[in-house]
Amino acid sequence: PLSAAVRNFTMNFTITNLQFTADLAMPNSKKFKATERVMYHYIDPLLQKSSIGPAYSGCKVMAFRSGRKRDDTGVDSVCSYKNNVKFDREKVYHELSTMTNGVTKLGHYSLEKNSLYVNG
Repeated sequence: PLSAAVRNFTMNFTITNLQFTADLAMPNSKKFKATERVMYHYIDPLLQKSSIGPAYSGCKVMAFRSGRKRDDTGVDSVCSYKNNVKFDREKVYHELSTMTNGVTKLGHYSLEKNSLYVNG
């Protein structure tokens, strides 16, 4: 049998207590890889508990970028889900907002309150 087609959506947010460094901009650096693993540790459980949970396939951190302030690091990711569920961007955003205490906490990281972006 054929598997369900996969769809992607982007998810971006800014961490206010992770200082951006040049090696975070390099996908093959040890710092990028280590920080990427930590992001998956926090992001995957949230999306698995969301409305797309049963169809969630995973996320790929595409980039870390410098934030507006010295200690800010932006996180850009592309996430996937099986096409057998209806993706409601606003619903997923609200679920993630609730699960991150109003877009303020992601594990031991602090988030910039208005930085979460989900786009299907």
